[in-house]
Amino acid sequence: MTDIPDEQKILAEMPLHAITAVYGEQGLRARLAIETGRLHDAAGRQKISEALELAGRLHAADRRQREPYINHLLRVALRIICHYGIRDTDIICAALLHDAVEDHAGDLAATGGRPGALGVLAARFGPQAAALVEAVTNPVYLPGQDADEQYRAHVAASLAASPGARVIKVSDFTDNGVGVIHTTGAKAVRLASKYAPLVPVLADLIARPDTPLAPHVKVRILGQLRTAQKRFAAIAPPAAAGPSALRPAADGVPHCGIPGLSATTLRA
Repeated sequence: MTDIPDEQKILAEMPLHAITAVYGEQGLRARLAIETGRLHDAAGRQKISEALELAGRLHAADRRQREPYINHLLRVALRIICHYGIRDTDIICAALLHDAVEDHAGDLAATGGRPGALGVLAARFGPQAAALVEAVTNPVYLPGQDADEQYRAHVAASLAASPGARVIKVSDFTDNGVGVIHTTGAKAVRLASKYAPLVPVLADLIARPDTPLAPHVKVRILGQLRTAQKRFAAIAPPAAAGPSALRPAADGVPHCGIPGLSATTLRA
């Protein structure tokens, strides 16, 4: 960190992408400390700290394009706190650990594979946090079938059964999908083709009454999904980008092709 007066105040107000660009991992960690310091639950704060320590250890050698992988996990967790208003420590811990089982099951549990790894998380962070991680963990893909189709079917089914996991997944999708505009070449086209059909699925799930988000947050997320859809369409061929899932509404609230979804529904 640089010697900037009132640096903590500056970090507390900076957008997450700006913290990433200016301060990197250290800045994101500092912002998480600021945000979790506002939580009244001391045990919950400790659990988040332990989840971050474990995530940092598991992903220490991992990279995500030009940055440490932990930056992605920190942004996913910070987004649900700062922008979604989440204070549930199980959801925050699961956000930090959402790729742990998928990427490092063997490091969590030498034997037992994914079930063993989830058992370790349940023992350390509680069954609810482990269940949330399981809900956002990608499936073990079956050979001979389209992996992207398997991925989307799994996301739809898993998140339908886990309202809390929807919060983590949409933050993860925002970091991956909305951020795909920063990727170039064939990889960008492939990712846009993979993610575009998921936009209406996520829009439907976020708009559901049991999704634990305030109405204004749902409106914000639907707007971000509309941005993602535009970016996917700009990157991938129209056929690959999929049908339009979100359209502007006369009342200024994003509609997403869901019968009955309106400003009234979201603000109820």
